[in-house]
Amino acid sequence: MGWPEGYGRRVLAEVDSTNAEAARIAGGLSGPEWILGLRQTAARGRRGRTWVNPEGNFAATLVMRPAETPDKMALRSFVTSLALYDALEALTGTAIGLALKWPNDVLLNGGKLAGILLESIGGPGGHLAIGIGVNLLAAPDAIQVETHAVPPVALLSETGVRVTPEAILNALATAYAVHEARFVTYGFEPIRSLWLQRAARLGETITARTTRDTVTGVFETVDATGQLVLKTPKGRVTIAAADIFFG
Repeated sequence: MGWPEGYGRRVLAEVDSTNAEAARIAGGLSGPEWILGLRQTAARGRRGRTWVNPEGNFAATLVMRPAETPDKMALRSFVTSLALYDALEALTGTAIGLALKWPNDVLLNGGKLAGILLESIGGPGGHLAIGIGVNLLAAPDAIQVETHAVPPVALLSETGVRVTPEAILNALATAYAVHEARFVTYGFEPIRSLWLQRAARLGETITARTTRDTVTGVFETVDATGQLVLKTPKGRVTIAAADIFFG
């Protein structure tokens, strides 16, 4: 599988966090660059949570500088999750069991296989770091996740397929370049349509927990700005950011 034109690539034997490395090198880059950390010592998840990432799992960051508004840059969580879905399908030979969980997780057989973390670097007009973690060989213990949260799973135990971080990087970078080109050329709508075709629990009752409240309703769609739309007894509710629970 070839490497996409225009994207840099660096593989580090050890790093504190690939997103932290992205922040350190962003100023010296002339184009988008993938950073793969074969071992991370201080991995992070959403909202500052610790991301358990044993050696052999996948931890990488794409750092880029899109000339866009922050709200459009944030839509790359959907671009990235689509690319991850395609890369995993290509490497395992099947899409059975794969699904995308709003806003930025990839599920396998109902469990959390991968997560995505977007961070801005340097404020408005700066760089975007897209951090990606995939449980290739091992998953965190279920006791480490919130009650009712989707339990973590690993690719090896769920499929019997052993994939190296470098193989995921190559497949992911190739798939990402395709979806990025689609996003830049045609906007969010084709990305949104593809994402919804792969969405977990679409049309089912889910719970969204924001920093202020908890909303339960039927997952109706994702709107043109990437927000979650729930149908509740009080009407349609649009949610910009939340943790999603299925139980």
